[in-house]
Formats: sequence, C-alpha cells, structure tokens
Amino acid sequence: MSYYEIKTPVTGNVSKIFVKKEEIISKGEKIAVLESMKMEIPIESDKGGVIKNVMISEGDSVSDGDTLISLE
Repeated sequence: MSYYEIKTPVTGNVSKIFVKKEEIISKGEKIAVLESMKMEIPIESDKGGVIKNVMISEGDSVSDGDTLISLE
C-alpha cells in the first residue's frame, strides 16, 4: 500500500477539522482550517483517497510542514 501525506503550509492553530479516519475524500476537498496571524486558512486535499490517519485535533498547534492526515 502506498500512503500520501497532506502537510500544513503554515504555522498556526487547528480551528476546524472536516474529515475523519476511513472517510473517502476527493481532490480539492476541504480537510481543515488553520488560524495563523488572525487569518483563517483553509487546507484542501491535493489528492483523493481514503483517510488512513488524522494526526491533528481541533485546538492543536502545528508548524510549517507538519503532517495533518495520511491518505491511501
């Protein structure tokens, strides 16, 4: 099996998560919203697939390059 990781492009706080483990998502689907420097930044999937792991929770702090979810 091959896995693909979706990473955060910025440092911030996770304000909302729209997906869960084992959910099927499409390319372009919104997976989360980050708050950074008083701005809301939507994070969209750049691939479709089945979510194998969600590495974040609402309220978590993330750094640029941290993995948010893995897809299969």
